[in-house]
Amino acid sequence: MVLLRRVIGDALRARRQGQQRTLREVSSAANVSLGYLSEIERGQKEPSSELLAAICDALGARLSELLREVSDTVALAEQMPGVLVPVADEPTPVVPSAVRKATNRGVRQVTTDGAVAVQVRQDSPLKATLRSTRVRPAERDVVCAA
Repeated sequence: MVLLRRVIGDALRARRQGQQRTLREVSSAANVSLGYLSEIERGQKEPSSELLAAICDALGARLSELLREVSDTVALAEQMPGVLVPVADEPTPVVPSAVRKATNRGVRQVTTDGAVAVQVRQDSPLKATLRSTRVRPAERDVVCAA
């Protein structure tokens, strides 16, 4: 199951880091505490619509753009078999986290049309973590007008 607050947090963090801004700068501009913004970015807290609008404004982004990006990420996850459906009740062996991390089990990568890459980590039968990134083309066309 995809946690919407995690996808929202990832999208906000990606935008902030893309602008090379600190949590302190954005939290100050959005009039939200640094700790709370950090919790939102880590997917631990779900922001209200008013707070989300204030954070988007502080990032110079439209709320509709952020929500569209989140929607696209969730739509990609829905297309991946087994990501958004619960796994049948089966006894799962207890594996130490160090072993689980070392084997990287449950991680799948999907790239669609070269524009968005999504990495899905199945944390448990009912919990998946999505990470989405926009893939930038290696070469860009430069248009100059005189």
